[in-house]
Amino acid sequence: MKKLALLLALGIVLAGMALAQGSSSQQKVLTLDKAISTALEQNVTVRQAINNSNAAQSGVLAAYGSYLPSVSARGGWTRQQTDRPAGVQLIGGQAIALPASTSTSNNYSAGLNLGYTIFNGFAREANFSAAVSNANAADDQAIRTSQQIVYSVQGSYLTVLRNRQLVKVSEENLKRDQRQLERITESNRVGALSIGDVYRQQSVVALDEVSLIGAQNTYDKSIADLLSLVGLEVSESYQIEDASIPDELTPADISGLNARAAGFQDVRQRALTARPDYMGAKENYSAAQSGVTAAWSNYFPSVSASAGYNLSNTDLSLLTQSKGVSWGVSLNWTLFDGFQTNRSIQNAVVQRRNAELSLLQTERNINVDVKKALLDLDAAGKQYDASLKGVQSATQDSKVAQERYNLGSGTLVDLLTANAGLVNAQVNKVNATYNYIIASRNLDYVVGEKKY
Repeated sequence: MKKLALLLALGIVLAGMALAQGSSSQQKVLTLDKAISTALEQNVTVRQAINNSNAAQSGVLAAYGSYLPSVSARGGWTRQQTDRPAGVQLIGGQAIALPASTSTSNNYSAGLNLGYTIFNGFAREANFSAAVSNANAADDQAIRTSQQIVYSVQGSYLTVLRNRQLVKVSEENLKRDQRQLERITESNRVGALSIGDVYRQQSVVALDEVSLIGAQNTYDKSIADLLSLVGLEVSESYQIEDASIPDELTPADISGLNARAAGFQDVRQRALTARPDYMGAKENYSAAQSGVTAAWSNYFPSVSASAGYNLSNTDLSLLTQSKGVSWGVSLNWTLFDGFQTNRSIQNAVVQRRNAELSLLQTERNINVDVKKALLDLDAAGKQYDASLKGVQSATQDSKVAQERYNLGSGTLVDLLTANAGLVNAQVNKVNATYNYIIASRNLDYVVGEKKY
């Protein structure tokens, strides 16, 4: 009977291990690079920006087409039928009866016409320049949109890693307090400690369990937020793991990041050179300037050339025998249009001024972004240094409180206070670590040098 029970227990253990291995094998590893690439493929905002960029490129092709001649071909067939009723016609004073008659005639025609605009007041050149600028601005907008999505994915991914570290802190704290509860319970059993310490420690363990449940729930929800942002199914199981992101920072990491943030003017100049939104604002201003030129073109005459080759005959087989060729040059100049051209110029000038203001505001925004990013990075570095000192001090304080309590010279309240300080210090270190990593990623996003 004992052998049967042992075999049954062993079977249950092996089945559980197999089930655990099966569930772990079904988990997919989601690295940061994989999350970014998936988000760039699945995110609706990025795909819309790319579609807008493609549409703007078609505008460049259409503007280029205005430099080419227009060609049109035509062909037609017309059939005419005339019905005459019976009647009387006087011819030489005599009435002659005419019978009813029906006559039909066909007309076949074909033609090829060419037209070319020789000059239209530089409107063609201005429209082509504006189309190129608009296409470049759309490209820059698509790039900046991709950078925004990448930064959002990075922040969400780092939040998951942060929450996982906080879960580990809660688990370690729970295990430490559970071991402490076992020691206190054993000491109370032999009469070394009062039952009050047991109850107090049991209350602490219960609070630790509640904190662990909350930390685990926050961690699980952050994974769901990440999968939703990336565009993956939240019902599937993923292992969030990336070896390139450290759990702790080293002095070399911090010195390397600080080297990239040498000074405000240097980082600001890099951002003005690389930021796609600033490049797009400059392209919008260029397009608005071209719009002013196009509006002024209405004050100039337009010159066009045309040529045609036409065929016409009542017999289709003889169509090529009756042909005509034409060519010529025409000039058209609107001397007065009721101030409509002046209105178009004023509107174009206003659009150019607004584009200039947008360019200046974009530059101001970049200056503010760079300044805040540098301040956040500096503050995050100082907070990380302070958190290391805090963990070191809290660890020593907890050890001293534990020894004093074991020797009977300290109270349980002192030990619990020291342990709570250690947990807070560990949490501060985790937060400071990922705050610094996020601040460094934010600096990359603010500079905008990385293209995706």
